[in-house]
Amino acid sequence: MEEFRNSTELALHEYKEGLGTFTQKMPDIASKYNAFTEACFKEGKLSKKEKHLIALGIGIYSQDEYCIIYHTKGCLDNGASEEEILEAVGVTAAFGGGAAMSQAVTLVQESITELNQLKN
Repeated sequence: MEEFRNSTELALHEYKEGLGTFTQKMPDIASKYNAFTEACFKEGKLSKKEKHLIALGIGIYSQDEYCIIYHTKGCLDNGASEEEILEAVGVTAAFGGGAAMSQAVTLVQESITELNQLKN
């Protein structure tokens, strides 16, 4: 049995495992979905960092915990600072109110802390 260093690492593993199972059962849909999302997150007029910041805001607004964790990681992996992430969170909270802010002050900040711990 695999051991995970924290809840963020466990959530990322669960997401990848679920995606792998879906891909085995629905390879045609999964491959088209993966190609679509890869194209969407490809460097363009917007940087990958900016795209992950947008995706994080949408994940928070839609209360999708796996997307919140995944795109928090994407933001950090593409060079976003904690301040940039929290600024994007603030914009999301302006539209999403308390529900968005509650995800931000809990899950996003916990993910930032735990993802930074995994780097060490």
